[in-house]
Amino acid sequence: MQTDINAAYFKSIIDQDRCSVVICNLKHEIIYMNPTAVKSYEKWGGESLVGRSLLNCHNEESQKRIQQVIDWFSADESHNLIYTSHNVKQNKDVYMVALRDAEGKLIGYYEKHEFRNAETMKKYDLW
Repeated sequence: MQTDINAAYFKSIIDQDRCSVVICNLKHEIIYMNPTAVKSYEKWGGESLVGRSLLNCHNEESQKRIQQVIDWFSADESHNLIYTSHNVKQNKDVYMVALRDAEGKLIGYYEKHEFRNAETMKKYDLW
């Protein structure tokens, strides 16, 4: 029961993120996309990408890089985050992040986007 409660909280955190979150297993299959990712990747299939290989969305060089990162994640439990690119147009940094089970075993990965633009929302604007 506790696991189901925790899962609901974690899903809500991912779903509320304003950045795209695409979660993959170690076969590179997309197992989850948050609503922002579904919208961001709409012209490539959006939600229909779930269940497909992430590698199909990348060129051969990128596929090699992705596998290099997975191998690095696998080599040591302390290898969990790697910077992969900066998108100048969107002013964001992109990272690959390891996903591990309770014993520290690598079970998948996700791509994390961090925008570098200053927030335009007013602080505590509740009205």
